[in-house]
Amino acid sequence: MNALEVAGLHVSYGESRIIEDVSLRIAERESLALMGRNGMGKTTLLKALIGMLPIDSGSVRLRNRDVTDLASHKRVEAGLAYVPQGRMIFPYLTVEENLLAGMETVKEKLIPDFVYDVFPVLKEMRSRRGGNLSGGQQQQLAIARALVSRPKVFLLDEPTEGIQPSIIKDIAKTLNELRAEMGFALLVTEQALSFAMDTADRFLIIERGRIAHEATRDNVDEAEIRSYLTI
Repeated sequence: MNALEVAGLHVSYGESRIIEDVSLRIAERESLALMGRNGMGKTTLLKALIGMLPIDSGSVRLRNRDVTDLASHKRVEAGLAYVPQGRMIFPYLTVEENLLAGMETVKEKLIPDFVYDVFPVLKEMRSRRGGNLSGGQQQQLAIARALVSRPKVFLLDEPTEGIQPSIIKDIAKTLNELRAEMGFALLVTEQALSFAMDTADRFLIIERGRIAHEATRDNVDEAEIRSYLTI
C-alpha cells in the first residue's frame, strides 16, 4: 500500500491553471523530492494536497483513503502534516505553546520525548517566544510541531530557504533519523540539490505545472537535475 497517491491533479489560481495533470505516488516510509525552479508549481501542489487550495479535478488518496474533498484539518486527522514555505510558526507563542498547537488531533496533550531528544535546542528554549528564534531554530520548531501529530505523510515546503549550510546538514540528518524511527513518508519540495541528495529516495522535476523528469537515487543524474533548476 502506498502512503500517498495523487492521480490526474489539476489546480488553478483564478483563471490560471498552475498544476496540469500531475500524478505521483509515495510508498510507505519513502522520501520523494519534488524539485524545480520558482514558479513551476511546487508550493501550489503541496497546498492542494493539504487542502489549502481547491482541486479542479483529480484525486488524492492517503493510505488508500480518498481525502480529495476533506477540509485541511480533516486531512491532518487522517495522517497528513505540512510545514509551509517560510515556516509560519506562531511568533508570539513560546516554543512549548507552538508545539502544543500542533497537537490538536492528538488525545494526549503531552509533548513527546522525541521532540526534545532530537531537537535539544527546543528544550533549552521552550519558554522563549518563537519569533525570537533564529531561522534554523524556527525551522526545527516548525518540523517538530508538524511531527507531534505523528503523521503518515509529511509535506515539507522549501525547508532550506534562508538557513545557513551547517544547519541544513543537521536538518537533513534529523529528518532521516525521524523518518526511520517514526515511519512516515516524506514529500519535500526543494531547490537545493545537496539537501535533496541527502534526504530523498526518488526525485521528481516539475516544469510549468507538469512532471518533466523522474529519477531514483540509484540512477539520478545530478547534472540533468541541475539543468532543470537553472534559469
